[in-house]
Amino acid sequence: MFNISRRPRRNRKSSAVRDLVQETSLQVSDFIFPMFVQEGSNQKVEVKSMPGIYRYSLDNLLEELKEVTDLGIRGIDLFPNYPESKKDKFASESYREDTFYLKAITAIKEKFPELAIMTDVAMDPYSSDGHDGLVEDGKIVNDATLEILGKMSLAQAKAGADILGPSDMMDGRVRYIRQYLDDHKFTDVSIMSYSAKYASAFYGPFRDALESAPKFGDKKTYQMNPANKREALLEAQQDFDEGADMLMVKPALSYLDIIRDLDQNFDIPIAAYNVSGEYAMIKAAALNGWLDGDRAMMEVLLSIRRAGAKCILTYFAKEAAIILNH
Repeated sequence: MFNISRRPRRNRKSSAVRDLVQETSLQVSDFIFPMFVQEGSNQKVEVKSMPGIYRYSLDNLLEELKEVTDLGIRGIDLFPNYPESKKDKFASESYREDTFYLKAITAIKEKFPELAIMTDVAMDPYSSDGHDGLVEDGKIVNDATLEILGKMSLAQAKAGADILGPSDMMDGRVRYIRQYLDDHKFTDVSIMSYSAKYASAFYGPFRDALESAPKFGDKKTYQMNPANKREALLEAQQDFDEGADMLMVKPALSYLDIIRDLDQNFDIPIAAYNVSGEYAMIKAAALNGWLDGDRAMMEVLLSIRRAGAKCILTYFAKEAAIILNH
């Protein structure tokens, strides 16, 4: 008889055995659910390129959050959709005291005090230029942008944000924001830095959701080149040194190697953003009957977790939570 001393298939012979030896697992508490808020009342508008994802007015958002939190999801990342009429060159709406986004943060925190609220720190939702930084003479300027990001961050912290997500990719912004928050006695507010944010083709549906596409050019002078790997370590090291509490890789699927590199090199939590285009392509394929949507979703999320992400920002959070809870 042919002798095979090591038979890995023995550890796959039944569901019970497979579960016993499974190396990586997903939990609902691993997810942060990105959500969109807009002005008005009784509004629930589906994002056409993201089936199942909606922009909510605050009243409907609070109702949706009851369902979200009942599923065990403990963190959301809230993004605002602003009309063009409220956008300007300096993103001044982002820190205006009575703006609807800040009021939404406060209302959510009052109704769901245990929910971790993450916010977006970048100019593009409020900028008439549609860029993440201040535009001068056709260029995105770095240091002048930091002052705006500081004001935005403080306003969000005052509103009740638990975690700030600087997504702008300006140099030195983590240090500036951390110092600005600390100087104003918001030392407990965390920073999850978008450390390795690549200039990706997978952001299109998100820009549909916020209606915030750049009015000219692209974002390649501040977002990272998809060809670069070592540069991600440089960006992450800088954010780590400047006081980031968590480091993020965005997108996730095309950058699993970057997630792994950061996980192996930094002793703080690594997050990954399973972005809108990654969500949309699975949804489109599933709607066409080309693959099993639920299986593909769970496989993708497991791969991100396996690569080393401690938490995953994903539009699949709600659907995945339903599966994991059963």
